[in-house]
Amino acid sequence: MLNIGSVTWIEKATNIILMNNLVYAFILFSVGQAIIWIQSNGQFLWPWWKNNPLLVSFTLGGIASYIFIKATYYTYTYFDNTLWPGRFIGFASGILVFALLTWLLMNEGINTKTVVSLCLATALLAVQIFWK
Repeated sequence: MLNIGSVTWIEKATNIILMNNLVYAFILFSVGQAIIWIQSNGQFLWPWWKNNPLLVSFTLGGIASYIFIKATYYTYTYFDNTLWPGRFIGFASGILVFALLTWLLMNEGINTKTVVSLCLATALLAVQIFWK
């Protein structure tokens, strides 16, 4: 077996694939959260959205669900077949995406309470990613 230092090349490749799973999961959770934000809050931005909630929910709901299923798979495989870390990463990404989109699209400022919440969400992500 080819050794690179004290770790075989297969172990290094496996670690890279697993890290990619974590990156894919975070991206997918963020995209899913953005879709849900638009689905839920688009009614405050666009009249058509407000007048067609059933169509909006059927159209975007299935897409968001599929994205969350895939993101959950990636976190499940990254965190040694456990669900809780993925749930926290999904939650934290939701807080971050919600704050960003609410600020950008609704022009709602980020106050002290929101900053504290964003810091807590970031801490939650850090605990899940770095504390194994």
